[in-house]
Formats: sequence, structure tokens, C-alpha cells
Amino acid sequence: MKEAEDPTAEVVIRTEDVTFAVDGRELVSGISFSLRAGEVVALVGPNGAGKSTMLSLLAGDVAPTQGRVEISGIDVRSWKPGPLARKRSVMLQHNSSNFSFSVREAVHMGRLPWGVDPVRDEELVAEAIEDSDLAGFETRDITTLSGGEAARVSYARTRVQTTPVIFLDEPTAALDLKHQETLLRSVRNLRDEGAAIIVVLHDLNLALRYADRVLVFGNGELVADGVPEEALSEELVEEVYGQRVRRLKAEGIDTPILVPV
Repeated sequence: MKEAEDPTAEVVIRTEDVTFAVDGRELVSGISFSLRAGEVVALVGPNGAGKSTMLSLLAGDVAPTQGRVEISGIDVRSWKPGPLARKRSVMLQHNSSNFSFSVREAVHMGRLPWGVDPVRDEELVAEAIEDSDLAGFETRDITTLSGGEAARVSYARTRVQTTPVIFLDEPTAALDLKHQETLLRSVRNLRDEGAAIIVVLHDLNLALRYADRVLVFGNGELVADGVPEEALSEELVEEVYGQRVRRLKAEGIDTPILVPV
């Protein structure tokens, strides 16, 4: 299956036969793929398919039971925390906080891996707040935010870290329609600036619209890897999700839409 990648772009992530097991049960098994700079790759699949586990392995939060994960040609386990935080940023799936920081303070924490540069830091924080539609929220206590507002703060903090590799775990799950579109347009803009981005998505139509490439997981295995319109066929979706779908073309929309049958 054809992959949507520029063969001349730098390979920033490489996995080789990665397996991760807990109590003898393999959560992901034999996964191999690469990610290049300037590419948005969506990890999709049903609940429990291994998407979030794969993201944790890529980020270096857990070590594979077998195989190897590399960031810029170096085993992710060999990176020291400081340099790793300047190489890759991670937006987690859960965004709750028990500490009463303001929105501006929480976003500013994304600058901690870097040396202090007050002028640049303020510019980047202000840009991330604007880009995440948080203008007017700067002084709000983050413990008072809704789930969607907290997710936008988490994305802004991840964005302001200005890393060349970005991992996003279900960033749109708590967002309304407008903010899903806002966030994923921002992701595409970061890609256009050269970032390599892996995003876990449940909404296959968002993957069709915004990803350059999708990795489809099923039962801990990588069952498809390719451009969205090829990888997300009706047959494959039914096989992996156990749900029949129809692919439709709507007037004024370039990508197909998947509709449950």
C-alpha cells in the first residue's frame, strides 16, 4: 500500500519489530514503521487495539519488551530527559489537574525544557493561546475548566514546547466540532513548518481529512499503513471494527466520508 511520505525528508522515528507485553499478554506485537519530518500520521483502531500503548512506546514513557524505537537514529531509552523534552512533546489523553495554576502559567510550562528567554517565551505562549482559542482565558484557574477547555490548554502547552516531533493522544476526544477543526488545522500548520506528528484519533473522518497517512491497529497488530483513502477501505474498517460502513463523496468535500450502515 502506498505511503504518503516525502522520501527525501528526514526519518525522525523508526520502530523495528516492537512488542510490549504485560503479564504475558502482548498489547502491541511486532510493529515496524517509520515517520518522516513534515508528516501527520494518525493511529486509528478500536478500543484496546494498542494505539495509546504504541504512543507511550514512541515517546519513551515505557520500554518495549522486544524490538527497538529510535528518535533521530538514537534508541529512545538512551535519550536523557532534557534533550528528549526538546526533541519530542507529548499531549496526554487525560488533562485534569489538582493545582490552581492559571491558563497562562500552565501553557508557559511547555517552555521549561528550554533556556529562559523572556521575550521569545512570551511571544510563543501568546501565539499558542491564540492558536488554541484560549484568548480571554489567560487568568482562569485551570481546575475550573471544562474537559474541552482543559484539552485546549494541554494542546497549547504541547505546542509551545516547539519540538520537531509531536505526539498527541486523542487530542479531539473532549472537543466540540469547532475546536476539533481548529486543533487539527493547527496540527497541519505545524506539519507545514516541518514537524513530524503522530496523533491518535477515534474519528475516522478526521483521519481521512487531516492525516497524510494512517496506521490501522487491530488486536495489537499493525494491519494497514498507507494514505487514508487507501488504508480506510470499507472492507478493512468492517474487518477491524466489526462495523459495516459506506464511503460517500459529498459535494464540496475533497475526501470521502465514512458512514455506518
